[in-house]
Amino acid sequence: MNNEYADKLIALLKDHQNNENREAMEAYMRNQFEFFGIRSPERTVLLRDFLKENGKPPIEELPDIVRSLWSRPQRECQYAALGLIDKQSRYLTKDHLPLLEEMIVTKSWWDTIDHIAPNHVGKIYQKEEDDTYLEKWIQSDNMWLNRIIILYQLKYKDKTDEARLFRYIEMHRQSKEFFIQKAIGWALREYSKTNPESVERFIASEELAPLSIREGLKHVNRKAKVEKTVK
Repeated sequence: MNNEYADKLIALLKDHQNNENREAMEAYMRNQFEFFGIRSPERTVLLRDFLKENGKPPIEELPDIVRSLWSRPQRECQYAALGLIDKQSRYLTKDHLPLLEEMIVTKSWWDTIDHIAPNHVGKIYQKEEDDTYLEKWIQSDNMWLNRIIILYQLKYKDKTDEARLFRYIEMHRQSKEFFIQKAIGWALREYSKTNPESVERFIASEELAPLSIREGLKHVNRKAKVEKTVK
């Protein structure tokens, strides 16, 4: 899948490949993906300069550009795709959910999933009431779709739909998957910064995995320790 805008960005990344970094970066990701070897700070500068020269992609062209980048083997191309979506995230709607679903279920790993969940899916559902995709993904056999739904409210704070968050966690509380248990703990930990009492009650009332409990209570326990020290 080719796209002129994407091809120019890919060519830029390729021009800055660094074989000294590449092996270490591929090893860090368990050799699941190829890399150009461009570390995050340099990649950020390259994308910034590219956008200055070429402008942000029009929202109507974004899906084709993203798909073109996503199809490439080098992981920096997927990171670049996420960066382009970030620049247009305010314009994301439910019509972009099929695109996000494609991205979630292909080349899946925590690095892309944990960006898409709060920054893209979360942005859409701050203004979208149709929960068709939420219900579809939480019931999916795909672990990464499940993780997205557990995490999409990470940045909602007092706007969190608590009943929905807890219901989705209950649906997967018996999962043996590390990435699900960890996501449950992460979601609860973040929400505990807004409503610690509710999170403590929920954890006490549910049979969660030890990892989920440990992660979920980290902020509460840390705060209690500090308060005890102060006293």
